[in-house]
Amino acid sequence: MDIQEITLEVEKKSLVFRKIMAEIEKVIVGQKNLIEKILVGLLCEGHLLLEGLPGLAKTTAVKTLAAAIKTSFQRIQFTPDLLPADILGTQIYRPNSGSFEIKKGPIFHNIILADEINRAPAKVQSALLEAMQERQVTIGESTFMLERPFLVLATQNPIEHEGTYPLPEAQIDRFMLKIKVDYPSAAEEKKIIERVNDMAGENVKGVAEIREVESAANIIRLIHMEEKITDYIVNISRATRNPEEFGLDIGPMIHYGASPRASIWLSRAARAQAFLMGRGYVTPQDVKSMAFDVLRHRIILSYEAEAEGKTSDDLIKVLLERIEVP
Repeated sequence: MDIQEITLEVEKKSLVFRKIMAEIEKVIVGQKNLIEKILVGLLCEGHLLLEGLPGLAKTTAVKTLAAAIKTSFQRIQFTPDLLPADILGTQIYRPNSGSFEIKKGPIFHNIILADEINRAPAKVQSALLEAMQERQVTIGESTFMLERPFLVLATQNPIEHEGTYPLPEAQIDRFMLKIKVDYPSAAEEKKIIERVNDMAGENVKGVAEIREVESAANIIRLIHMEEKITDYIVNISRATRNPEEFGLDIGPMIHYGASPRASIWLSRAARAQAFLMGRGYVTPQDVKSMAFDVLRHRIILSYEAEAEGKTSDDLIKVLLERIEVP
């Protein structure tokens, strides 16, 4: 297929995603970035970590997405007393038959909302993250494949809050994107009050089938990406590991840079962004618009950066300003 044919196909397939977005926007006011990034995760079947203070519509956005797609959805509230079996499932002994019966846990759904993932201890977090990586669950001696698509959207409150168990850096890397959710503007907040009074959340309709989402995901692989844009993605990731090679003076600020997994996800996310824009080809702007969400949780800052009050977003901004754009 040439670029024109791909673009025509993209325009046709992206209509369903515009419908999904319209349904979500019936409930969620503003938060356009959050909605777009959730759709990118859905297209790439990549797990998402949503970070923000309580009350910023993180949970509502995920529930509304699940309602707009005719699919199975499960919310798991993470608490300090949660056990891995509460998520994955367990074996139950039946005395009358003298055998064990497997009771599957809530993870056996298409879309999982892991609410406040940093409230649960490490053993529970790693049980979920292993299922995310392997897309399968072992209970006793039986292994079960998880249904496709399988998408985990985890929310967490910023780690300054008490009573949390921060996710280890190696496990955070399993998430495709880390999305920061900010406060709405004054006008948006006013509109939120009106929406809640009108009970808008109860009017969400299922406007998309799973097969339509899968069909769109297959098209993404065909979206054209010039070799120079692939090189640009690789340079951005490499610059987090070897800033000096690119003439950047941020080396002392970075303890560990992004792994090649960042390059893989950035190229996929850029393609998904092009798809949502109705294009059959990737532009450097698609890469830039996804770079913060793909990289912010993959750059481990040094003590020096923390002492100076620098964030990973500050460093990504420097990378995007200084690395040559094709």
